[in-house]
Amino acid sequence: MRARLTIFAFLALTGCSSLPLSYLDSDAPIGGRIAQLGWGMLAISCAVVVIITALVIIASLGGGRDGAPGELAVRRDAGGMRWIYIGVGISSVVLAISAIWTLMTLRAVAEPSAKTAPLTIGIDAHQWWWEADYRPEDPADHFATANEIHIPIDVPVRIELRSSDVIHSFWVPKLAGKTDVIPGRVNSIWIEATKPGIYRGQCAEYCGAEHALMSFRIIAEPVSQYKNWQQAELAGASLNDAAAQRGYPVFAAHCGSCHAIRGTQSGGVYGPDLTDLGARRTLAAGVLQNNPNELAYWIRHAQEVKPGARMPDVEVPDNELQPLVTFLEQH
Repeated sequence: MRARLTIFAFLALTGCSSLPLSYLDSDAPIGGRIAQLGWGMLAISCAVVVIITALVIIASLGGGRDGAPGELAVRRDAGGMRWIYIGVGISSVVLAISAIWTLMTLRAVAEPSAKTAPLTIGIDAHQWWWEADYRPEDPADHFATANEIHIPIDVPVRIELRSSDVIHSFWVPKLAGKTDVIPGRVNSIWIEATKPGIYRGQCAEYCGAEHALMSFRIIAEPVSQYKNWQQAELAGASLNDAAAQRGYPVFAAHCGSCHAIRGTQSGGVYGPDLTDLGARRTLAAGVLQNNPNELAYWIRHAQEVKPGARMPDVEVPDNELQPLVTFLEQH
C-alpha cells in the first residue's frame, strides 16, 4: 500500500505542469522564482532523506559491537565525534544556503520587473467572491468587475488587497505566491504574465462555509485584446435594444439595489458589478459555467448552489426570468 502511495505521489508531482494550482510549474517573473525555490527545497529535502536512509542501512548492516553497560555509543577516543562535526558542518552550510536563497527570492518577488507599473488593481475579498477595482493612470478609465481579472501580458500589475469581512488569502500559484488579505490592512503584491492564458486562483485561507468555492481567474492577454476588453467594460450597457427594454426593468426591480451595471441607473454596491456579465466564463466565483441555463438556476437557487452566500434566492416570475437572463447575458 505504501509503495502504491509513493508511486502515486511521484506521478502527481512529475505531472504537476497540468495542475491549475501547481506552484512548481511557472515561467512568470515572480511565479518562476518561487517555483525555482520550491524545486530547490524539494531537491535538498530528498537528498537529506536519501543520505540519512543510506547511513542507517549501512550502520544496520555493519552489525553492532559489544560494550559495557552504560558505555557511550559515540566516544571521542574512538573517532566518533568527527561524524557529528561533519554532519553539523554540512547541515549548517545547507541551511545557510537555503536561508540566503529564500531571502533573495523574497526580495525579487517584492519588486516589479520594471520601475513603474501603469496598472493598479484593488482586490477586495468578500465572503465568497472577489471584487476587482481597476485604477489605470487615467482616472476616467476607473471601473470595477468581479472574479475574472484581466491583465495585459508583459506588464507588471500592482495588486492592492483588502478584506471586507474576515481573513482571506489571494493565491494564483502560476503567477505569484500566497498573500493574506486582512481586514483593516492593505497588502500589496506584484503579478506579471509573460504569455497569454487563463490562470486559476483560489482563496488559500479558510474563511467560512464556502471557502472552497471562492476561486477566481486571471486572464492574461495581449495589450490590444486587453484594451478592447477595457473599452467594453467602460462602455457599459446600452438600453436601446429590445432585450434591454424588456430585461432591464426586471433587473432594476429585483437586482438593482445590490448590483450595478454601468450605463444604467442601477448602482448597487452590495454585490458584484454585473457589467458585461455575458463575457465572463463562470458565475458565483467559479462555481457554475456562464450560460443562460446556469444563470437562471443561480438567480432562483443561489442558496442551494452556495449555501450561506449573501445572494438570496430571487423569486422572479416565470414570465420575467427569461428577459432578465437575456439582458444579463447580452449586456
